[in-house]
Amino acid sequence: MKITGVICEYNPFHSGHEYQLAAAREVSGADAVVCVMGGNFVQRGEPAVINKHARARMAARCGADLVAELPVPWAIASAERFAGGGVALLTAMGADCIAFGAEDPDIGALSRVAETLLTDSARQLTSKHLLAGLSYAAARERAVRELTGDEADILKKPNNILAVEYLKAILRKGSDIVPVAIPRFGPGHDGGEEAGMASASRIRELLYSGGDLSQFMPEPALDVLREELDAGRCPVRPGALEQAELYKLRTMSYEELAALPDCTEGLERRLMRAIRSEATLDGVLAAVKTKRYALSRLRRTLLAALLGVEARHQLGTPPYIRVLAIGKRGREALRQIKADSELPIITKPAAARLLPPEAFEIFALEAAAGDIYSLAYPSPGARLPGGDWVHTPAVEGQMGD
Repeated sequence: MKITGVICEYNPFHSGHEYQLAAAREVSGADAVVCVMGGNFVQRGEPAVINKHARARMAARCGADLVAELPVPWAIASAERFAGGGVALLTAMGADCIAFGAEDPDIGALSRVAETLLTDSARQLTSKHLLAGLSYAAARERAVRELTGDEADILKKPNNILAVEYLKAILRKGSDIVPVAIPRFGPGHDGGEEAGMASASRIRELLYSGGDLSQFMPEPALDVLREELDAGRCPVRPGALEQAELYKLRTMSYEELAALPDCTEGLERRLMRAIRSEATLDGVLAAVKTKRYALSRLRRTLLAALLGVEARHQLGTPPYIRVLAIGKRGREALRQIKADSELPIITKPAAARLLPPEAFEIFALEAAAGDIYSLAYPSPGARLPGGDWVHTPAVEGQMGD
């Protein structure tokens, strides 16, 4: 069985994602498409608009054969670590290909930029430009421009940037996964609506305002969304956990702040001052933000504080494969993955208690993150703890064995 992997968030799942899954299957010639999906919290440093189990069900109903979870330390990490965790899981699952969207789907050009970024020259030039006061993104782009010329323009577009990170992760790991770039179309990353398509950010806006999503989401995904709305479990708003975040930050010591991901170069001192003087999370972010410390990085760091994620948790790669949903050919794919993978595979939560201590620590972090996430549900009656210890994979649209 030929397996193609997709690394995703589906926040929420929409028609563009359905197109990407179909294109991934067709272009790569895959028998099964396996998704590695971030969980209840996403890489932009906020809670997902719909919980991970519902989003996994959406994907499994709309073209994914198997959905596995990217554990929270990697799901809320920088693009580099997010990509590294996803590629490591797909490699462990024996994926033959990885498919991703890109504004410029030229694998040769994307690969050359990825290879350049891994050189000592690029690292040294990036450090030089950081010291001159540029943001990390601008410093990195300038370094690549000095080394490769106009191919650095690739780094101006969000899907290209993630594509480059996937390619870097493949190179670092020495993985045999073959990359497949799918042309990005429709509205941009944070755009509006275009030709019956809408960006995920626009769909979230419509969800918050009670707008009509029927033209932007496949009907099977809409059915799941309606169930979640009726149950009072969505939409989860970005600021729903602000008070919890402020409480956590105000009770942390300097040493605990210093242990957070990306809390380096004196950031912990700036954070401590801001936490002691600001009344809101936006106030803390504004007080700490500089060209070097981008808002996205800061939001991830503050979210990590709430969830108990430390820098040490992001070292290495995910230590297990947790299955969230099984689609049409999912059982067949899962049998092959079980035969080939050296990582523990979790379909029943109780099995997590048999994991080695380091792996169990990650699973316990994930379970605790789920309990925190549930506090953001619109309906108080839906805010039950313990969900990660009882949820087994949703089974959607199975073929006969």
